[in-house]
Amino acid sequence: MSLSRTYCVSLLGVQGHIVEVEVHLGGGDPGVTLVGLPDAALREARDRIRAAVANSSESWPSGQITISLSPASLPKSGSLFDLAIAGAVLSAAGEVPADRLSDAVLLAELGLDGRARPVRGVLPAMASAADQGFKRFVVATGNAAEARLVPEVEVTAVADLAQLCDWLRGGDEPENPAEPGPAREETGDRGPDLADVLGQPVARRAVEIAAAGGHNLMMLGPPGTGKSLLAERLPTVLPALSSAEALETTAIHSVAGLLPPGAPLVTVPPFAAPHHTSSRASIIGGGHGNPRPGWVSKAHHGILFVDEAPQFGRGVLDSLREPLERGEVVIARASSTVAFPARFQLVMAANPCPCAKPGNLCSCPAGDRRRYLSRLSGPLLDRVDLKVDLQPVARAELLADRAFAESSETVAARVTQARSRARERLEHTPWSTNAAIPGARLRRDFPVEQSALRVLGRAMDRGQISARGVDRALRVAWTLADLAGRDRPGEEETAYAYALWSGRAW
Repeated sequence: MSLSRTYCVSLLGVQGHIVEVEVHLGGGDPGVTLVGLPDAALREARDRIRAAVANSSESWPSGQITISLSPASLPKSGSLFDLAIAGAVLSAAGEVPADRLSDAVLLAELGLDGRARPVRGVLPAMASAADQGFKRFVVATGNAAEARLVPEVEVTAVADLAQLCDWLRGGDEPENPAEPGPAREETGDRGPDLADVLGQPVARRAVEIAAAGGHNLMMLGPPGTGKSLLAERLPTVLPALSSAEALETTAIHSVAGLLPPGAPLVTVPPFAAPHHTSSRASIIGGGHGNPRPGWVSKAHHGILFVDEAPQFGRGVLDSLREPLERGEVVIARASSTVAFPARFQLVMAANPCPCAKPGNLCSCPAGDRRRYLSRLSGPLLDRVDLKVDLQPVARAELLADRAFAESSETVAARVTQARSRARERLEHTPWSTNAAIPGARLRRDFPVEQSALRVLGRAMDRGQISARGVDRALRVAWTLADLAGRDRPGEEETAYAYALWSGRAW
């Protein structure tokens, strides 16, 4: 036959769209025409596929070859179309039967020698295609473990184009060696632990509260007080990701090319720590052509740690406000609009002055200190629930705190219990953590005693807290009540929540 059709997927963000790959063989001078809004990488597929077919001992058809990617109005990018185009060309030339191609989605890049190379975004591409009714997929061997995370689909993994042709001609399913898991190193290192941070009991308590309620955290203090250590240990007290959260996070990491070999499923909350020289596009996402996820999306269901926060550009920091409120990032381009999920916990750390010298060694004037910290805008800080000031610790305090510092395992158990109480209370709502519930619903559906609101009311009358700040302090108060095993917060919880919100808990 001179006409054949296969299927592939075009990814816009983490959303996949089915693309029909149609190939027509005609007479005339030999040549290949590729239509359907391909980008530069996809246009180069013509030469890759021709060499891959020749080096796989298959015959490249003569005459004019027209390749159409439909829908034509949908932008298409990347090299994942190679295998689908090669299958359609060989089927149109009569080299392979079209039976197994009729309902299969092919996703792989081809090397010049015919090898099938893994590509980014296989998990979200397959999940989108499965939602549209496709159940059979062909991927590169390197993507097999990731592809098999999609339930109720049939996955055929091929090492090269020759294996695909053999399978299309009725051969058995290609045998793929089991991929080794990550090697276990018996080093005796138990990894980061919250008990390692000594002399900062208030900050350790703030980390526990942040983990229990999903709250944002700001730490202020000179170098050496444990800000980075505390931020790195926050994931160790967070619960493991649920099945749905793990698949969402893995899909983003797949598109970003961050999945480690042999461990395709992300099961622990991710920890993202961009450098202070990062641009707004790298933080939020973007890029030429098909936008890529930024740091806020790579931290989805995890932690975004902004160290040395005043060193970031003010526009970069203020761009965090939208994803903090909406839980997603929308990137508009002339040809398309892409949405990336970005529901994360923000942890910021900052030195109190530009010189970052502790105590009496600092010679910065008060005006310089104010200007330095003013780089953190009020609207951004208003969205941070917990603000903690870390002071230098003396040797005697370090030694004394050893008896009180609890391990991450102990703290994580309390966090799990507190989150269970919050889930039970929010069972009939779309939210599962205190930090996620909107303020209006919090006040209407979960009112607290009037006596508990006195501290917040007086602070609001004095202009020390905004209406948004009251809502955030109430969310923290509910988390404190969950940690204490109480039905609702009292005046003690709201007072401590206000102190944490205003930065006066030290």
